Amino acid sequence: MSTRGALAERGPVTGGATAPGPRPRPGPGRPGTAVARSWAAPVLAQIVLGVICAGYATGAALGWGSERLALVMGDFGLSAAALAACVSCSLYACVRESRFRPAWLLFAFSSVMAAAGNAVWGWYEVVLRQDVPSPSVADLFFLLFAPPAIVGLLVLAKKPVTRAGWVCLGLDAWLIGGSLLTLSWSLALAHTAHFDGESVARAALSLAYPLLDIVLVSMVLALHFRRSHVNRSAINTAIAALAITVLCDALFTSPLLRENYSSGQLLDAGWFAGSLLLAYAPWGARGGGDGAVPPCGQRLHSRPVAGSLAALTPYLAAAVCTLGILYNVVEGRRVDRVVVFTGCTVVLALVLRQGIMLLDNIALTHELAQKENHFRSLVQGSSDVIMIAAPSGILRYVSPAAAGVYGRDAEELIGSELASLIHPEDLGGVVHEVRRFLAASPAEEPTTRIECRFRSGRGDWLNVESTVNRHQGGLIFNSRDVTERVRLQAQLQHNAEHDPLTDLPNRALFTQRVRQALAGRRSTDPGTAVLFIDLDGFKGVNDRLGHQAGDELLVQAARRLQDSVRSGDTAARLGGDEFAALILGDGGRDRSDRECQVHEIADRLRLTLSQPYRLEGGNDVRVAASIGVAFAEPGISAGDLLRNADLAMYRAKAAGKDRVEMYAPQMQTEIVRRTELATRLRTALHGGEFALLHQPVVDLTTGRIAAVAAQARWRSAQGILFTPAEFLRVAEDGERTAELGRWLLEQAVEQAAERAGIGHRTPVSIRLSARRLLDRSLPLGSVEALLTRHALPSGSLMIELADSDPRISFDELEQRLVALRRLGVRIALDGFGSGYAAINALRRLPVDVLKLDRELVEGVVESVRLRKITSGLLRIAADLGLQSVADGVDEPEQVLALRAMGCTHGQGMAFSGPLDEYRLRRALVRGEYPLPGAVPVPVPVGNRPSALPPIRSNNETPVPPT
Repeated sequence: MSTRGALAERGPVTGGATAPGPRPRPGPGRPGTAVARSWAAPVLAQIVLGVICAGYATGAALGWGSERLALVMGDFGLSAAALAACVSCSLYACVRESRFRPAWLLFAFSSVMAAAGNAVWGWYEVVLRQDVPSPSVADLFFLLFAPPAIVGLLVLAKKPVTRAGWVCLGLDAWLIGGSLLTLSWSLALAHTAHFDGESVARAALSLAYPLLDIVLVSMVLALHFRRSHVNRSAINTAIAALAITVLCDALFTSPLLRENYSSGQLLDAGWFAGSLLLAYAPWGARGGGDGAVPPCGQRLHSRPVAGSLAALTPYLAAAVCTLGILYNVVEGRRVDRVVVFTGCTVVLALVLRQGIMLLDNIALTHELAQKENHFRSLVQGSSDVIMIAAPSGILRYVSPAAAGVYGRDAEELIGSELASLIHPEDLGGVVHEVRRFLAASPAEEPTTRIECRFRSGRGDWLNVESTVNRHQGGLIFNSRDVTERVRLQAQLQHNAEHDPLTDLPNRALFTQRVRQALAGRRSTDPGTAVLFIDLDGFKGVNDRLGHQAGDELLVQAARRLQDSVRSGDTAARLGGDEFAALILGDGGRDRSDRECQVHEIADRLRLTLSQPYRLEGGNDVRVAASIGVAFAEPGISAGDLLRNADLAMYRAKAAGKDRVEMYAPQMQTEIVRRTELATRLRTALHGGEFALLHQPVVDLTTGRIAAVAAQARWRSAQGILFTPAEFLRVAEDGERTAELGRWLLEQAVEQAAERAGIGHRTPVSIRLSARRLLDRSLPLGSVEALLTRHALPSGSLMIELADSDPRISFDELEQRLVALRRLGVRIALDGFGSGYAAINALRRLPVDVLKLDRELVEGVVESVRLRKITSGLLRIAADLGLQSVADGVDEPEQVLALRAMGCTHGQGMAFSGPLDEYRLRRALVRGEYPLPGAVPVPVPVGNRPSALPPIRSNNETPVPPT
């Protein structure tokens, strides 16, 4: 910081031309407004700043070409530079949010004071063309430059956190200031203070400027090593600007230079550069902004140097003070009282500072010992093992926890190579990760984690997880035993990929292995095949013997499957009683040979799974296996291959079960057809595409029509006729099936009521499943309302109970059937003779009619065994007083055999196929069908005449017009 003069007179003290007093020249910075944030912008600004300062220095060295221009540049030029510093610091403080905003405002105030002082100085010299009076208004402005700058430096400084720190800061400032005062007083100030005949004001003014400069330079030096790390570049630039200004002031205080000084000389270039540097300071830092922090590497290198210089500052100050005293002694001068007093205070401050530092060091040593003990206890008591490895990989320190974690003493591990303790299979990965970590930036990646197997003292391998940190060129490993966690993770992974009952791979893992087989070196091997396996009859085992027996059967089946495949193949359980196998191709056979080989494997597997199973409790059960096989094709996905095998398996089940089916492309075509059929079925019912047919039920003794069985037929819009077995197979959603059931019931009751109205009181039977009877969408009140609305006589409606589901409660079903019988509805047990639940249903449910299953009727003529079974069932029905109906009576021989066994009624193509309403009424008018071995006798029905044209069999017209 500087002044324009302590204002000695223009003429020399001894007479002659006067010389101006010291003139302060403030100012750092850059006269920029907004600097681009690229790397090129600060460099460009520095170049421009250097060019401007060099130009000013060149002009000052050459005398500016004229004395008047030199005065203008020496006065108003310095004023403009200081004003630029003021504007720059003020603008930066306004646009940037920072805790250092007061410091930049104070620097702006100092700069405006310097600008005003130089402007007043120029007013006298350039405008008025007279000497500047002493003292003058310019002196007031110059004196006001130093205090704001000093306070601004205090704001920028890093504040001490303790009282001792504040005391040491004050002592350091006095040590520097006192030393500089001693040296300055010895060199120049003592001479300035003893002017004869000077006024007190002029003497005080002569001393004020250098003393303020000494205070400022003291603050600059004392705070240089205590500056904040925030935006250090800007702070360093500001300190450098003030240092240049103070240096110029110090040079100006030299009597020789002061006597020959005039405005516009080379010394003004220093003050000019200081002002522009202060203007550049807040904007020119890279990264701009008070939040910029130097890179970690720079801090690591600069802190030791800065700490050393800060520690040497008091001793350097004492040395300067000693030099001031020695100068007086060498020059033979009398030691001035000011020098003696200042030197004593400097020595006293040094002693006090050393005492404070000694006490502070004792406290720090005690605190450090406590912290060391604290951390030593934490390390020794930690369950984690802390190891320090040198750059060579040798362990330099191992915490005592190694004995409990690794089973090896810490002393045993110290000095050994870390690589010798790591599992050989994991060593490569560990070395790679350590090299990668050391090559990374510490700021971006301060730590890393490594997991490997570590040799324990018991000879086994432990899974160890380590957090790695850098440490003086080596590494710190904070390790813990995670063996149990790894085992638990492995177990959880195994559980997630394997079936809990059979321990075979589940669907997810099986799909993954199929995907790997198709994507690996076997991707072009057409011999890779997938087998889908379903156990036929497993549901019956589950229902008869319980789920525990079913689980035991699945376990045995899984064991057989696992033993039947090769070691490289995969057997899996997909869920329920579905299994799968992945058979990898060998790459050495052609497609046909490979298909034969896989078919043999599948057939052998089918036979193996079909062998009897001995379950707990001595039960021997037998199930069959339906197997679908699909081969990999070029470009096929895992999902498509599994779907193909699934389709082939369902084809095997549909073709009679207990067989092997190979996938064929038409299977997919059939699936597409069924899907399209299901889509069309959703609108078929409302589109009027369904028609109701009736098949007569004939008394086997008289040939009379005893009842008619209602059946639905669907003729699609494309003219294709579908039987219930076809369209109900695609009606997968229960809502569509329920809607069709309601339509069938309503149409059958309505048409039966119409026939009863014209004299045909033949009962109508409707086939419904037990689940449909208990469905809430078909409440009892709706059946009662339907019978009442159409006035159908009691006994005219019979419900055939079909496929009793074992999951249905017999209690609820019994209550439902009893309520229906109260309404006059008769109950028939359909499909009697097939399924284990038939006898139980016969025992529990209120049944009027037994309807023999079609499979019994088909073989009753050829098979003696079936004939005996059927005969026994018919005797049961006769003993219970129930009527019996044989379904599927298509041949005359079956009619004779069934009648001989005591069957009362029959239904089938031996009499008639399903009839539309018109043909049905004609058949009812006729009233009977001829029986084999008997002469038909027409029996008139109602009031209709008996002489009607002969009725043709429905075989001639199987499809009614719709």
